[in-house]
Amino acid sequence: MRPLLHPLARAALATSLAALPGLAGAIDLASAWQAAQQHDKELTVARAEYARAQPQRAQAAALWRPGVALTATAGLGTSESQMQGAQFSAPGMGTNTGVNFATSVTGSSTTRWALQASQPLYHPERRAQQQQLNLQADMTELQWQAQWQQALLRTVQRYLDLALAQQTLAVTAQQLQAVQNAHAEAQERFRIGASPITEQHEAQARLAALQAQQLAAQVQLGLQERVLADSTGLSAAALQARLPSATLPPPAPLGAWQERAAQGNPGIRLQQLALDVAQAEVEKNRRSASTRVELVAQAGQERIHGSGSYGSAQNKSLNALVGVQLSVPLYTGGWQSAKEDESLRLLDKAQAQLASTREQVAQQVHAAWLGLQLGAERVRALQAAQTASAARLDATQTGREVGERSLLDLLNAQSDLASQQLALAQARAELLQHQLRLALLAGALDEGLLDAIK
Repeated sequence: MRPLLHPLARAALATSLAALPGLAGAIDLASAWQAAQQHDKELTVARAEYARAQPQRAQAAALWRPGVALTATAGLGTSESQMQGAQFSAPGMGTNTGVNFATSVTGSSTTRWALQASQPLYHPERRAQQQQLNLQADMTELQWQAQWQQALLRTVQRYLDLALAQQTLAVTAQQLQAVQNAHAEAQERFRIGASPITEQHEAQARLAALQAQQLAAQVQLGLQERVLADSTGLSAAALQARLPSATLPPPAPLGAWQERAAQGNPGIRLQQLALDVAQAEVEKNRRSASTRVELVAQAGQERIHGSGSYGSAQNKSLNALVGVQLSVPLYTGGWQSAKEDESLRLLDKAQAQLASTREQVAQQVHAAWLGLQLGAERVRALQAAQTASAARLDATQTGREVGERSLLDLLNAQSDLASQQLALAQARAELLQHQLRLALLAGALDEGLLDAIK
């Protein structure tokens, strides 16, 4: 009989079952992402920022619509006027020269209102400002797309971290049970004089080490459960993640990924838009001293009523105007040229940042592509190593039964198989992350990739 083999066999069986789709009680990646879209705090912030895009476009459109303003004033006022040497004429009175006029309205009620409307016809500065607002709206929308993809990748990473933590605890618990059995057997063999006391001590030392590992695994599991629960709104106690087991297709050539990233990477596209915004800012400052033409309409009234030096009095004036207004800035005290110089320096900075971003993205794509390519080979190597470790454990158990292997040999073989199982799980998780990170760098990360992960 080989009683110590069964716990590790059960561990391998549990690991295999955990990777199967449709495992009872397990939550898949698609469900975790669906919940995260409603509860992920960083995504909520990004969604609120995304809401700015439409108001920015509305501002851009409003720059070329008519503007209307109404002003009204009421209060107490005084009006005094004097005129000397005027000419006066009236029917039946002839013409008189050297006439003096005087009016006086003191401590009187005063009302004043004015209605003004304007429609820009030619306004280069406003045109540049409109372009700038539309570019900023484009940046806001692109930032949302980038944040959405980041949230998707973040959810996958948290899900895989939880799956690894759960599997680590399960394998550790199975290994601990196997060592407990070995310890009990060593005690019994020592009692009947079939083995030395050292085997009992070896089993006891390995048992204590595994108990410490189990405590660490429990702490890590609790942390990962809390992180995923916070970002999805799901109950931590109900979270049962599973590691995908599907084999990934070979990666496309590096050159193809570099080209896709150069065209679709959100960071590069955002930096290109930032460069366009900087160019629009230069144009706006350059055009701030340009001639402007507006269609204007004005109407107003001023009325003052009360008493003055010559008795009861009242003054009232009405005015109205419809026409075209020409504005030609002549001198701004150097402000306009200083603003243009500043915007030119910011344009240089934006160009340098775009070049830097392109270089960084190319490096990141290269690293992710290598990780994906080499990661697949690493998974195959670890699968072979796990098979060899299982065979070694079986052979060591047989040798133990016939007295050719010691208890320490058996414990080492069990530990090696557990390590290979966890290393393989970690490699599969990292391979998946490399694939998603490569898609993110190319701006192609979407929910369709989650459907392909089984």
